[in-house]
Amino acid sequence: MTQSLQIFMEYRIKSQMVNEYEQAMEHIIAELPNFEASEIQWFVATDQPHLYVEMFKVPTEAHYVALKKLRRDEEHHLFSKIHSMVEGGKEKIHCWAFRAKKEV
Repeated sequence: MTQSLQIFMEYRIKSQMVNEYEQAMEHIIAELPNFEASEIQWFVATDQPHLYVEMFKVPTEAHYVALKKLRRDEEHHLFSKIHSMVEGGKEKIHCWAFRAKKEV
């Protein structure tokens, strides 16, 4: 069986757009399971203003590649809503996939 991947997304939101962003994220989080994302977590940094992190698992690398592309797609009806809220735009939505070396 293939091991799932842990996805880590990180970006900074413009200070004047935090409330609008947080409202949009409620819808994005609700949509992620449709892409087989699980164990979804959403964080805000305590020591870096307006820095947000999303973490979730996907079953395959193909899921990761597709979701990474969709999150930056200007045509996506939902994911594109936060692009203008991110400091530096969609290119500053950093996304990485990790495979556990050891499950504990």
